[in-house]
Amino acid sequence: MNLILLFADDFDAHGHAILRDSRRLDHICKVHRAKLGDTLRVGLVDGLMGSGEVIAMDGQQITLQVSLTEPVPPPSNIHLILGLPRPPMLKRTLQTIAALGVKQLTLLQSARVEKSYWQSPQLQPQKIREELLLGLEQGCDTQFPTIHTAKRFRPFVEDQLPELIQDHDALLAHPYVTTPCPTSTNKPTLLAIGPEGGFIDNEIAMLSEAGFTGVTLGRRIMRVETVVPYLLGRLGG
Repeated sequence: MNLILLFADDFDAHGHAILRDSRRLDHICKVHRAKLGDTLRVGLVDGLMGSGEVIAMDGQQITLQVSLTEPVPPPSNIHLILGLPRPPMLKRTLQTIAALGVKQLTLLQSARVEKSYWQSPQLQPQKIREELLLGLEQGCDTQFPTIHTAKRFRPFVEDQLPELIQDHDALLAHPYVTTPCPTSTNKPTLLAIGPEGGFIDNEIAMLSEAGFTGVTLGRRIMRVETVVPYLLGRLGG
């Protein structure tokens, strides 16, 4: 927890943040080992970052005098389109994209995605928010990503992509093409990454017809949880 995230309902009438939940209390006491007068790095969800001085603490709560003056890091300019991963991998991926500043993620059904994945508890809004929160704390950010779902591949490509792709570059990660992945991008970019096993040929053809350019990191086959941070870091979005 590199950043203690604060919520609007943490604040009392005097503008002090009062933390009572065990997760943040345990982290501040056991990891930061904070004492009265210590200063912690804090951020208000969807707001600014700054510092929080510990002005009172006991076994039940910690009170912070908060100063919020710092802007959040600039967001990534990448909208990630991701074949829905297996639930354990989705959990890690959500944390990763939040830590790296991605603000738009579309989880996409494709031929190699087990339809049962959509019934996973990991896709419940509260569970998604919990993983994104962990990523924001890690990456020192306060702005939650927006998560979209597309449970049918063809309607997504035919009905939604034409609007999404306007004024965007569109890259499709695929090991069996010859165009190397760019090392940076300054333009808003759609980045499509398949599920485990990748997109099937017909899906690749549809994405290519929609305007995506296939790019490769080489012929090594990577897991989704590896290729997502690798590509996001490489593109520097």
